[in-house]
Amino acid sequence: MTKKMEIYKCDVCSNVVEVVHEGEGTLVCCNENMKLMSEHIASENNPHYAHIEHIDDVEKKVTFTHGATIEHHIEFIEAISNDGIYIKRKYLKETDKPEMSFKCNCKEGFYIRIYCNIDGVWTTK
Repeated sequence: MTKKMEIYKCDVCSNVVEVVHEGEGTLVCCNENMKLMSEHIASENNPHYAHIEHIDDVEKKVTFTHGATIEHHIEFIEAISNDGIYIKRKYLKETDKPEMSFKCNCKEGFYIRIYCNIDGVWTTK
């Protein structure tokens, strides 16, 4: 069974999909089952650590020390409310600086999730 917000990757062609509606089936690409990407917890000791700046009560900015090369880069950054209702996503080009500004009046809080083309999914939750 797939669950909302899970990320899957095809080991053959590298397609990446995020589940937006839960289902009983198996995700298949290139005639193979897609691989569920586990979420790694980011810590201050790795380049996937999110530096979150609270500009004011609503506006936030998140940056990473992660490099941005064609070979190794962050493909997208997400700010997700803790209740999973609101998601702000920014897609990055290979050489874009890994940062995103967003507005969030999330009284329940939020967390950051990224997808690195080499190291997979990382989260602050």
